[in-house]
Amino acid sequence: MHLIKLSVGPKDVAALAALQAARLKQDPPLRAWTRMFPKRVEELCNGGSIYWVIGGFVRVRQRILEIREEEWDDQTPCAALVLDPELVLVEARPMKPFQGWRYLKPEEAPADVNNSRPTTRGLEALPPKLRRDLAELCLI
Repeated sequence: MHLIKLSVGPKDVAALAALQAARLKQDPPLRAWTRMFPKRVEELCNGGSIYWVIGGFVRVRQRILEIREEEWDDQTPCAALVLDPELVLVEARPMKPFQGWRYLKPEEAPADVNNSRPTTRGLEALPPKLRRDLAELCLI
């Protein structure tokens, strides 16, 4: 079982990676917090991932290592999703906005981008910004 959640703030995968790297350095382990505590903790922590929706598309996932009960600064209880720091690109899939998180069945999850696919010739001739934009869209 997996979760799907909107990434609030970061506008692209690079911004999410930078934000998480700063969080990990400042206050390990890497966690994402949510108000509602999932009921299917065992399933989620046994090979589950959180799939991040960024800019209207499911873009990346991270393995969920643990789910803890924590509190926000105002002592409101919350769930802390302890995440593997590795961001795994997935095949981009459009997703409409929603609040909170949703369960995502494994058979409905987007596939990981296959990094072993053949490289396209001539990519090095493209301007760096265009290469980054195409990579962000999971087109290269």
